[in-house]
Amino acid sequence: MIAGELVVLFVGVSFLVGLLQAYIPEERIRRTLAGRGEGASTVLGGFFGALTPFCSCSTIPILVGLLNAGIPFAACMAFLLASPLLNPVILSLLAALIGPVPTAMYAIITFCAALVLATLLGRLGFARYVKEVTVEGMASAPACGCEGGTFAERHGPRFSAALHFAVSLFRQVFPYLVLGAAIGAFIYGFVPADLIISVAGPDNPLAIPAAALIGIPMYIRAETIIPISAVLLQKGMGAGAVMALIIGGAGASIPEITLLSAIFERRLVAAFVVTVLGIAVLAGFAFGVMLPA
Repeated sequence: MIAGELVVLFVGVSFLVGLLQAYIPEERIRRTLAGRGEGASTVLGGFFGALTPFCSCSTIPILVGLLNAGIPFAACMAFLLASPLLNPVILSLLAALIGPVPTAMYAIITFCAALVLATLLGRLGFARYVKEVTVEGMASAPACGCEGGTFAERHGPRFSAALHFAVSLFRQVFPYLVLGAAIGAFIYGFVPADLIISVAGPDNPLAIPAAALIGIPMYIRAETIIPISAVLLQKGMGAGAVMALIIGGAGASIPEITLLSAIFERRLVAAFVVTVLGIAVLAGFAFGVMLPA
């Protein structure tokens, strides 16, 4: 049942996000961010990051393009931090499984933390640890020629592109959705609630940092961990520990860190991992206070 609900929701939201990307191409994002003050560009960088349901393989090339275009470093880091944690697909899955109020709390806390920490990294001078990198083979999105003609001629190509985007993304993510639902079903049926409460319940003060540390090295997509997390909540795992696990796993996966090592020096890669860990722990404790068991 969980898998079926998530599939329908995922395709619908992905199509809407595809439409958004068709009307707001990457070049427009760069133009919008360029020439603005640090504060405004950082907020916009986080906002645009939250609109991009990309895996790290897509986020990193866009990040390189932003850096090479002279976009302020803090704005680029806000984009990098927000992209895997706040995109509409992730938020819609969270809302379906844990409810709109906790999801809104998650979005606000994570977005604000991403902006603050991205600004802090910029103020501390971490921009000097960015390598000189260009991405070969990246082509700009082709012009659709949608300015004239009928409504279908103007907008049809964009709707077609959005549908193709949704289907393509669904094919990539579907196995992870099913895997997450299957693992969640196993936990629901066979793992005793008392065991989960004793290890990661709200009364364990180390559950939140431990969950964040466990999540970071896990190579697992957010689409997989979210169905599992919904079951863990039902079984008695603390809300703070669940949020820390989701943020740690989605925000700093091993493939993403590997790709970042190609464009960041070691100090900046380490700072990025510590930043994600900080967001995970901060959000975890905030959830523990605002959503007590």
